[in-house]
Amino acid sequence: MKVLKTPITQFENLEGYPFSPNYKTVGDGLEMHYLDEGNPEGEIVLLLHGEPSWSYLYRKMIPLFVESGYRTIVPDLIGFGKSDKLDDRNDYSYAGHLRWLTSLVEQLDLKNITLFCQDWGGLLGLRMVAQDPDRFSRVVASNTFLPSGERPMPQAFEMWKNFSQTVPVFKCGKTVQMATVSTLSDAVVAAYDAPYPDETYKEGARIFPALVPTQPDEEESINNREAWKVLLQWKKPFLTLFGDSDPITKGGDRVFQKLIPGTKDQPHEIIKDAGHFIQEDKGEEVAKKVIAFMKNS
Repeated sequence: MKVLKTPITQFENLEGYPFSPNYKTVGDGLEMHYLDEGNPEGEIVLLLHGEPSWSYLYRKMIPLFVESGYRTIVPDLIGFGKSDKLDDRNDYSYAGHLRWLTSLVEQLDLKNITLFCQDWGGLLGLRMVAQDPDRFSRVVASNTFLPSGERPMPQAFEMWKNFSQTVPVFKCGKTVQMATVSTLSDAVVAAYDAPYPDETYKEGARIFPALVPTQPDEEESINNREAWKVLLQWKKPFLTLFGDSDPITKGGDRVFQKLIPGTKDQPHEIIKDAGHFIQEDKGEEVAKKVIAFMKNS
């Protein structure tokens, strides 16, 4: 297993990202980068990104949580952002990502967590909620799902999966742009490309779609069904904030609302003019809704 470290010079002068870096070794000798902003004694907000983004995705939301007195934790998953990367996509797995992320949460001893999870942030974050529910007080699910292989995946996902595995040059910044309603500046697109000096650094980003369990007999489908058994009993507050322009996760909010008891009487919303990367299109609006949800629950 060869570990790659993105030169820190790649991250100089990023637009709208003034945050200080923090690192923990999370297993297999890998260093995971995370942001730790705001009041150290404040209630914790854990913001989890997906693919092919990184903590940069939350730059519009972090200041609002900090201003409201919350301690805001934003990791870069292994293979993304300022975290270590592996040059062989076969060294990445669903279980590995869950193990690495769980290690960070346990080392920081995070408790009374409000989880905001989008994309793979949900596939990992909801599994963490199921395996250690006492650490979490609330959940906000946004443009995500927890698949168990029992329903066919949307055609848009299958197209994305095929594209990610076969395209010769995987352009992360342009991929984010394709899944937003708003037009990103050249500087923002470049910031999403910054963690990846060349294609060898992108194996984690490439393999993520192929790690999504799509058949019921897959090990992680079985594990996700076990997680759903916990979520079906989850009575703590659970909010859905989905974008109106995301073809991949469209309808996932209704599944959560139907199955999870904690969703009852919560102010769920479909955010207008928001694509898959809702944090880019409507970051400030979403943060304000999460803060209101926290204060009212």
